Parts: sequence; structure tokens; C-alpha cells
Amino acid sequence: MKPGHLSKQRRALVAAVLSAATAAASAAIRISIWPWKGDKPYPQGDPLPVDLSTLPEGKLLTLNWQDKPVWVLRRSAADLATLSKKTAIELTDAESKESVQPATCRNPHRSIRPEIFVAMGLCTHQGCIPYLSEGKGFICPCHASQYDLAGRVFDDGPAPANLVIPAYRFASDQQLVIGEDA
Repeated sequence: MKPGHLSKQRRALVAAVLSAATAAASAAIRISIWPWKGDKPYPQGDPLPVDLSTLPEGKLLTLNWQDKPVWVLRRSAADLATLSKKTAIELTDAESKESVQPATCRNPHRSIRPEIFVAMGLCTHQGCIPYLSEGKGFICPCHASQYDLAGRVFDDGPAPANLVIPAYRFASDQQLVIGEDA
């Protein structure tokens, strides 16, 4: 046997085992991030009423729904104007064609009403909780993935997809219900 032959085989074996482990871990993370109830391809169930009357522009409300953070953000006219300036070159899925969201949110602002944005507050990379950075959108502290104020992911980070939008509807002008379709 040649001196380097065994080490090449070991390297190939280690590489194969690490690749398989990485794939399994990735699948487990995705399952743990997005296990939702119901038969629709987006989170739903367990209705949670949310009062919007005290939510000012630019303020992010974080709620616990199905043991996961859900964000409700009241966007300003300036926030909405910046969304239209983002280009497909900057964003991974600018038109949200591959996004997990109800059909009612398949639009440039990814919401039923442009000024109210609702999303699961989990990074689509490894399930970390991003934070709202004024003027920049949402930033994941773990690996620096960045999302705009419509939850669309920028192409320069590791997150593979836009933020997940759960089912929600407006019960009145100042109240929405998370978990129920519009």
C-alpha cells in the first residue's frame, strides 16, 4: 500500500460523512423552523388577535405565536418607497415567487395592507432572530443575513429565502388576527 493512499481514502470518507451530516442538520433546522399546523404551505392555526391602535409608524411589535416570534411592523410612507427601489439584482427572490406566504401577500410589499407587515421573526438560514435596524431592514446577528422591510432577503448573505409570512387577516381597521386566512 502506498504511504498516502490510506489518507486519501480517509479524507474521502470524512468528506462524505461531513456532507451527509451537513445535509441532515440543514433538513432538521428547516423542519424545526417551519413546522406549522394545517394543510396550507404557510403557518396557520391558533388564532391570535392583535390590537394595532397603539402601534406607531416604524415600531416593531414582537409576539409569541405557536412558540415562535411573529413580527408586526407599521411601515411609513418612506419605508414603502424604499421597497420599490430594491432591485432583483440585490434580492434573492425579489418577486417572492419562491416565498412561503399566503396568496394575499404575494405582492411587492408582501402584506395585505401596505403599511402593516406581518412575518415570522426567524432567519431562514438557521432560525436565529434578526433585529430591526433603522434604515436597513432586518439583520440576523448570527451570520449577517439581511432582509428589507418586506422580509425579502438580500443576495449577499447565507439566508436562502425570504422571511415566512403566516396566515393573517384584518378583523377591523385596528385589529388583525394571526393564524387565520384573509
